[in-house]
Amino acid sequence: MTGTLSGEVRSLLRAAIDAHRDDPDTADLLRRQLDRMDGPLRVAISGKVKAGKSTLLNALVGEEIAPTDAGECTRVVTWYRDGHTPRITLHPRDGAPRHLPVERVDGALVLDLDGTAPEAVERLTVDWPTRGLRDTTLIDTPGVASASTDVSATATRFLAPEDEPGEADAVIYLMRHLHSADLRLLESFHDRGVARATPVHTIAVLSRADEIGVGRIDALMSARRIARRYRADPRLRKLCQTVVPVAGLIAQTARTLRHDEFTALAALSAAPRAEVEAAMLSVDRFTRAGPDHARLLARFGLFGIRLSLTLVRQGFDDPARLAAELTRRSGLDELRETLSVLFTERRDLLKARSALLTVDTVLRRKAGPDTVPLLTEVERVLADAHELAELRTIGVLRSGAVRLPEGAGDEAERLLGGTGATPCSRLSLPADIDRPGQRAAAWAALERWQRWAENPLSSRAFVDVARVVVRSCEGMVDRLDD
Repeated sequence: MTGTLSGEVRSLLRAAIDAHRDDPDTADLLRRQLDRMDGPLRVAISGKVKAGKSTLLNALVGEEIAPTDAGECTRVVTWYRDGHTPRITLHPRDGAPRHLPVERVDGALVLDLDGTAPEAVERLTVDWPTRGLRDTTLIDTPGVASASTDVSATATRFLAPEDEPGEADAVIYLMRHLHSADLRLLESFHDRGVARATPVHTIAVLSRADEIGVGRIDALMSARRIARRYRADPRLRKLCQTVVPVAGLIAQTARTLRHDEFTALAALSAAPRAEVEAAMLSVDRFTRAGPDHARLLARFGLFGIRLSLTLVRQGFDDPARLAAELTRRSGLDELRETLSVLFTERRDLLKARSALLTVDTVLRRKAGPDTVPLLTEVERVLADAHELAELRTIGVLRSGAVRLPEGAGDEAERLLGGTGATPCSRLSLPADIDRPGQRAAAWAALERWQRWAENPLSSRAFVDVARVVVRSCEGMVDRLDD
């Protein structure tokens, strides 16, 4: 189905380019959008200052390419893309782009604006040859709700432009706790017009999960409980798809663990436990206890060191095994799986959605005799494209606007693709179940929702939801029969 939608959106883009052939700037914007349909999914990483955005980006990529200090580069929007060779390009607001030197210190990439003021920079582009960026372009944004109004405005302008289409297909929003400011910021990410306020392009991350519970060894378990509570919060459910807890610093260090760091941890684990525990009562004590401790502390944090020592004593006694277990415990594996299911599997739909937003915005801003038929076509695609109807219905369900029977709401979201686009995800089946098993489950769901859709006692709003679910079930049955 998405292939058909993508084809229709491409045709719309070409027609809109032709309609604006006498307006080079608008035609170029639409052309870039057409090219974007064939490119990687664009995912922006957003959050308030000190939420750990750059640290999480490094963890996802598996290399230290995003600066994590409070330098001037953290005040500009930075795109990280897959490239054949390392290259850093500065795009000023006025003037031609220029290349910056590529330099690494202690394995970390150094970004320097070369004397350009951050407010004069439109964006930085970092091309880096790595598998972690092959299918997804990651966009690191400045902290929103920053004390600096310029920095905050830069982030808001990129993530929620007033009169322009957004450049990101999806958003990962980092928060340390759920505050009213986070809810307001998440609300601002909801596109206007075509999007119909759906949460499908946003995932929330409970970042710095290791700091919950005052750094106790069970801090990550506490963070998972809090994330489950947030996932059930009706205010948050209508603004994002899910909440995943991640200890970003541990995840970054695990993905980039060095042999000398493992050697230092192994030596600590072999030292008298009482001495080590006494040294770890505070940051100052630990730093004074050894010449290399400050560096370990910067890379792991006290919680990460405690966890690593526990794991080494439990038998994770080589760098590869320790790194893999730290990655798993940090929550990064869960986040990557979530991104794969909710973003990567539906990347064509998310890109088609972004393109429709662009066409809709341009046509309404540049209205003319040639654009009326195109606006009509946009409305037709919106009405006919079942994938977009699914997104709108998920938004309706999460807003609480429709009352459904016990358990029906969760099943409806799942059948509509709210937890993944594959038949197994929609039908809540094991990934290894055979095709006949999937088909039988799809038929059972179809018959159940047909009965609800045809029940004269069902409310009109419920019937509207049920009909969309029925069509989703029919689509699964057709694909599985083929």
